[in-house]
Amino acid sequence: MNQEQLMRMENGLGFIAALDQSGGSTPKTLKAYGVSDKQYKSEDEMYGLIHEMRTRVIKSKSFTNEKILAAILFENTMDRKIDGLFTADFLWEKKKIVPILKVDKGLAEIQQGVQIMKPMPNLEELLDKAVERHIFGTKMRSVIKEANPDGIKKVVDQQFEIGLKILNKGLVPIIEPEVDIHSTDKQKSEDILRAELLEQLDQLPKGTKVMLKLSIPTVPNYYEPLIDHPHVLRVVALSGGYERDEANELLAKNHRMIASFSRALLQDLRYKITDKTFDRRLYEAIDTIYDASIT
Repeated sequence: MNQEQLMRMENGLGFIAALDQSGGSTPKTLKAYGVSDKQYKSEDEMYGLIHEMRTRVIKSKSFTNEKILAAILFENTMDRKIDGLFTADFLWEKKKIVPILKVDKGLAEIQQGVQIMKPMPNLEELLDKAVERHIFGTKMRSVIKEANPDGIKKVVDQQFEIGLKILNKGLVPIIEPEVDIHSTDKQKSEDILRAELLEQLDQLPKGTKVMLKLSIPTVPNYYEPLIDHPHVLRVVALSGGYERDEANELLAKNHRMIASFSRALLQDLRYKITDKTFDRRLYEAIDTIYDASIT
């Protein structure tokens, strides 16, 4: 493990840029960027266009390590290059931004009020490739829709079972059991989730560290016991569907919890705007998210 990256993730000021839209969410991301589905005829062309968008973001003079600690990549992005370097190498060598990889294959159907992750039959090979491509850590997402204790336990058990495999490869997993912000019993779900997370964290092998990516809690600072846990490197927040201003306002109430925003980071960027306007809009987004992350 790269010790400089580890120290940056543990102690640095800033937030994580989530640039990990996968096959299912890429068309929506491109549409928001101003690229319609009529502008590509195949999946390869679609991935080419999203890589152009991500390259524009990453190469922007506004996208710097002064306020961004890390960036989460989709596998297809990890396999592509920016200026002759694999994306992860470009991020670290040119920007000193830590590269993280999304490894899950999407969500299963809702059962017991939750969506666990679909099977990942090629996980070992993907993790080996991640190590070769100088990836620091990984990210995987589940979703909690209802305060069902059995369902939430299944989510957390699966996350940590796979997390241990990731730790064994020398990578730092981001455990992401998202609580749906529209859930009618969101606070109750958070109560169950926090207890399950603490139980699993207590069982981790000595000296290991994970990160947690969670919905912004209903009660500010509710996840402080997780932030303070010796096995937790960082607790980060997903925007979960909030517009950026609201996400920032809510995040700022949670001390030592930093952002890992995707749509909220990119929402004002458009394909046809000039590079000057693009850089300005990206800078403004980064600046506000950073301010909310350093409270």
